[in-house]
Amino acid sequence: MHPLLHLIATKPQLLADHAQAYGELLTTEVANLSTAWKRRAVLLVIALSSLGVSCVLAGVALMLSALMPAAAAQALAVLIMVPLLPLALCVGCLFAVRSQRDGAALENVRQQFKADIAMLREASSS
Repeated sequence: MHPLLHLIATKPQLLADHAQAYGELLTTEVANLSTAWKRRAVLLVIALSSLGVSCVLAGVALMLSALMPAAAAQALAVLIMVPLLPLALCVGCLFAVRSQRDGAALENVRQQFKADIAMLREASSS
């Protein structure tokens, strides 16, 4: 008799516990993945918003420098720095999005499944 069938016939509670552990592992992994997606979405919204603010402020600085060339020469540093602050925030958020790891989604479930398959193959070969 196959070891898995023997286990099902003699100790069905063990398989139910194992299935429950798989469910808990999958729930944890999906929650982690959902949290990562939410973080990524928030960072992208912040990046897009700060890019828009930076463009608007750059346009205002350009108009101010065109309307008042004498005053713009005195405040050139301010006219340049103000649009750069939200642009720096945008770049920082984009780097944070790129630094997130994506390849490990549900990796623990894959590893557990491979370990279970290997154990079943070992049990069926002996």
